[in-house]
Amino acid sequence: MLRSETLFGKRDTNTPNSPLSTASGIVPTGTSGISKPITSTTTATDTPASTSEGGSKLIVGPNIKLKGVEITDCDTLCVEGRVEATIDSRVIQIAERGAFKGSAEIDIAEIHGEFDGELTVRQKLVIYSTGKVSGKVRYGKVVIEEGGQLSGDIQVGTTAAAGNKGLSVAKVG
Repeated sequence: MLRSETLFGKRDTNTPNSPLSTASGIVPTGTSGISKPITSTTTATDTPASTSEGGSKLIVGPNIKLKGVEITDCDTLCVEGRVEATIDSRVIQIAERGAFKGSAEIDIAEIHGEFDGELTVRQKLVIYSTGKVSGKVRYGKVVIEEGGQLSGDIQVGTTAAAGNKGLSVAKVG
């Protein structure tokens, strides 16, 4: 039976002459014997958000495709790859090469890449110069950099009653 001390190369305190010795007798390559922590954004991770209130952050890294899910209990979603999902969150950040397709109810959306689907932004929608947002879009406030694109059924306000002011497209029938 394997013991966790030998499986993960924990140092053996019984061999003080060799600082790089492990309990299994295998000397790791490198100079310190301690491996670097894994810090990759190419996987989906759950880490605290960088807000003063704290929270959870899901990062979908480059070359990652996340399809057919409902994302819950996530304060911030960072999309660097491709996501097809439904989400209700505080913040969504779509990177320049990122794409989100589906339904999102968000407090703040920062779009550098592409969003296609139903987007409700309760507070502020920011579309950067490389950003493209299309579909059924509702927002409280909007900022669009020169070059940013917004198309589809667009309404100011996040409820149907508030949707009749500002930029709106009325559907008849």
